[in-house]
Amino acid sequence: MKLREMSPWRMYSWNWRSSMLKLLVKKQLSEIFRVYFYDAKKNKARSKVSTIMFMLWFAVIMIGVLGGIFTMLSRKLCAPMAALDMGWMYFALMGLIAILLGTFGSVFNTFSGLYLAKDNDLLLSMPIPVSAIVASRLVSVYIMGLMYSAVVIIPAWIVYMVTAGVNIKNLFGGMILTLLISVFVMTLSCLLGYVVAKVSLKLKHKSMITVLVSLIFIGGYYFVYFKAQSMITDLLTNLVVYGDKIKGSAYLLFAFGSVGVGDAKATLIMLALVAVTFLMMWFLISKSFLQVATSTGKVSKVVYHKKTMKQESVTKALLFREFKHFTSSPGYMLNSGLGIFLMPICAVALLWKGRKIFIMLNVMFGGQDGSVLLLVTIMLCGLTSMDIMTAPSISLEGKSLWIVQSLPVTPWQVLRAKLDMQLILNSIPVMLCMICTAVVCPFKIGQFIMMILQVMSFVFVMAVFGLFMGVIKPVLTWTNELTPIKQSASVMITMFGGFGYTALLFIGYMMLPGYTLGYMLYISIFIVVNVVAGLTLYIWLKTKGCDRFAEL
Repeated sequence: MKLREMSPWRMYSWNWRSSMLKLLVKKQLSEIFRVYFYDAKKNKARSKVSTIMFMLWFAVIMIGVLGGIFTMLSRKLCAPMAALDMGWMYFALMGLIAILLGTFGSVFNTFSGLYLAKDNDLLLSMPIPVSAIVASRLVSVYIMGLMYSAVVIIPAWIVYMVTAGVNIKNLFGGMILTLLISVFVMTLSCLLGYVVAKVSLKLKHKSMITVLVSLIFIGGYYFVYFKAQSMITDLLTNLVVYGDKIKGSAYLLFAFGSVGVGDAKATLIMLALVAVTFLMMWFLISKSFLQVATSTGKVSKVVYHKKTMKQESVTKALLFREFKHFTSSPGYMLNSGLGIFLMPICAVALLWKGRKIFIMLNVMFGGQDGSVLLLVTIMLCGLTSMDIMTAPSISLEGKSLWIVQSLPVTPWQVLRAKLDMQLILNSIPVMLCMICTAVVCPFKIGQFIMMILQVMSFVFVMAVFGLFMGVIKPVLTWTNELTPIKQSASVMITMFGGFGYTALLFIGYMMLPGYTLGYMLYISIFIVVNVVAGLTLYIWLKTKGCDRFAEL
């Protein structure tokens, strides 16, 4: 029915739904790119220079680093495949990598973005169609998936046109393939987010299970990454054999790759397939969104028994509050505490293969005293740099910060609880790794003590520095919990500051006088720097930091 033939009421309803969707999409886009245009600390828009610097930084990371990696991979694969007229296999392989990276990059944001957004209750209480809310939420999922998948498939597309030549089929084939991949990534991410949401409603310890599954996924990803070289070599050696097998038993994969070279039949097939899967996802998500987003989980009958209440101290209560927040948020644990989960794995690896690795490293460094121990120290500092729980801890209070500030506790008690949580969570796995190191490859007692002092003082520095950044650069206005965790300046500065420190520790030893100074003297310098910097930041937090926190 044409729009002019609609009744006035239907025209009004159509226009109202359309305008409401536009407003929600605009709101969603503003939240996604808020960090580039708005300074939350100063509560005003950023200057043009600041905005451009933020965008350039993002471009360097996404386009320069990731895009460069996949450009080199594309150049390695494209020439031999194009020479054998197997461009379809080239696009199939690069397309699958794009789907995996896009899904991996956006799936962690999908569940929280769709179902755990802070404004869900507000929007659902308004006369807004659920479909409009879901559609606006999908915008952020689509953009996130597009950013990650595009850094793979666009360089692959460009490399293919340079290698095989530019023509209409290649040009439109690459464009359509990019569109298909981005839509499929969004569809797959939403379906996985839906599964996580449904499963989490029935699980008691859903956060830990989510983290465990995520770690398995990450482990599988890096396993494939380290095996990639041998897999690529085998593929290039047996291109024709693998090509015939795919055509015979995996036609959809053949059709998927053929889209990139402009095959019309394959394009129609894949367009239809992606459209059907998208519609199935849309029907599933839109019909179940209200029930999932408003559900609190299983309702069970609880029998209360009379028991004596025990009063906890203020310090314990605040610390328990921080632990509860950390363990209840998979996004918080994975993005701010990944090192905690990796260090026990490293400890097991040290017990299993540590002795052989240490012997090999000792030969590489020519038997230089303390060199192997320094590498262990660098590894532990690098893993500790992934643990930045204090950096987003204040921002995660969000608009509820006033509740903490109104409690009968001092600002320092609140800040100290956040600091203690990271120190406790870091110290235990770090000590486990150092004990395993001592068991597998015993060092001189003096050297081992210096390693302990260096690593533990660095743990302290990372904790106080993260809290320092959290106090001076909080992000309290957000609807998705992942915003202050992944997009705040405090988190970025803390994380890259830790990585920079670790890199300096290695470079200083290898290229500067550290190698000649010896392990004991060289590491002593860093210990002194750690103690001075850590105590300075600690004193600032206890004085001026408390004042800043009270004024937020």
